[in-house]
Amino acid sequence: MPTYNKLVRDKIPEIIEKTGKNFETRILKENEYIDSLKTKLQEELNEYLTAENDQEALEEMADMLELIHVLSEVHDGSMERVEEIRKEKVEKRGSFKERIFLLEVED
Repeated sequence: MPTYNKLVRDKIPEIIEKTGKNFETRILKENEYIDSLKTKLQEELNEYLTAENDQEALEEMADMLELIHVLSEVHDGSMERVEEIRKEKVEKRGSFKERIFLLEVED
């Protein structure tokens, strides 16, 4: 039986169960959960970085967004609060849409 030792989406055990395969899961403690969310976010980021087309990139971004939703709650916030902070940063510092690449700044 392959070993995964990773955080999976909530319905994965149900999906595996429908195949008739045996599996084992456990519920993570809070600190393990946060660490696993961070690891999963890094995994999804790496998959985004190696995406070979727009559809794959969008799929990986959707996975990252789901993790950000969960992480916002873990950190006693919400997506609404994350969005407020994002908007504040755009107002103060701008976005990244203008493709500005800083080369150097005089000392």
